[in-house]
Amino acid sequence: MRIAFYAPMKPPSHPTPSGDRQIARLFIAALEMAGHQVELASELRSHDPMGDPAHQRAIREEAAEATEALIAVCQAHPDQMPQLWLTYHLYHKAPDHLGPAVAAALNIPYVAAEASYAPKQAGGPWDAGHRAVADALRQAAAVVYLNPQDQPCVAPLLRAGTTELVLAPFIELPQGSIDRAGARADVTARTGRADASPWLLAVGMMRADAKRDSYLVLAEALEALADQDWRLLVVGDGPARAEIEGAFAGLADRIDWLGEVPPEALPAIYAAADLLVWPGINEALGLSVLEAQAAGLPAVVGDGGALPTIVADDETGSVTPEGDAGAFATAVRALLTDTPRRVQMAGAARRKAKTQHSLDSAAARLDEVVRNAVESYPT
Repeated sequence: MRIAFYAPMKPPSHPTPSGDRQIARLFIAALEMAGHQVELASELRSHDPMGDPAHQRAIREEAAEATEALIAVCQAHPDQMPQLWLTYHLYHKAPDHLGPAVAAALNIPYVAAEASYAPKQAGGPWDAGHRAVADALRQAAAVVYLNPQDQPCVAPLLRAGTTELVLAPFIELPQGSIDRAGARADVTARTGRADASPWLLAVGMMRADAKRDSYLVLAEALEALADQDWRLLVVGDGPARAEIEGAFAGLADRIDWLGEVPPEALPAIYAAADLLVWPGINEALGLSVLEAQAAGLPAVVGDGGALPTIVADDETGSVTPEGDAGAFATAVRALLTDTPRRVQMAGAARRKAKTQHSLDSAAARLDEVVRNAVESYPT
């Protein structure tokens, strides 16, 4: 099947790495694994982080021109026309101004993956985007949720018969055995420090938003664990780095700041660590948490977004109330002082990733959804 793929927040072809870009690429990989021909419909970004009406209006005008061009190209080459349109990640700050119009003009089903709808945005600075998301969802033949918390607000907008799939976040799993001793030696060489302390790991960009807030909660929690033996590796960089490092100033001698690390180098760091620690404030998906679990790393996380679907509480790690530094510290302490339990959770984490979060399992479920959307679409 020919599928037109669009990511209004950030196209999968964008040069800057991010979790959003990676998930878009994973959707494409899963659809291609299922045998579909996926083409990027457009690189147009509708993202407006500032709530600027003039900027949003300019985006809509550009989108209108792009829509006309896409329809014209498809109608001129009917043998290359997509059979389905799939948009990944639309919300009020990055609505889909292309997919619904193109799908309607070509009479093909429209599918939304990872859509969110926040009624509180009505009448606010992103009102136009908010309404555009609602219109797109009302047209959808199917909706795919990665974050189950989106479903209560999205579902009431859907027409009767719309397929809803709650899909576990997924990644391409690492192959082969995990060489923890070798990975630890590599990280030791990188940091220049070798010790027998349990290694905690935090992975997250350093933006002045919820990512920063997660680091601040982590700093508060670790301050309460100063009596314990541990060392923290931090992977990430960004404009809020100075503020974040300042929050950990009292623990500076226990921390290695690794900065931005290329994706291909991350598996070795996950393998070297003993416990992932990420409070996950307003964390929609938590791709780094899923990568850590796939590498056999137990995790302590907050209960926001999809994190409780990735970390099984008391099985592959611990899930604590979002933003509660005290509860987070208690959970970390419990695992710092119980090595056999951490080892048991490590094995359970890798097994869960393999059975519930693999690319091939996502491919099979997505294949069923898109085929059903086309087969049941009125012509």
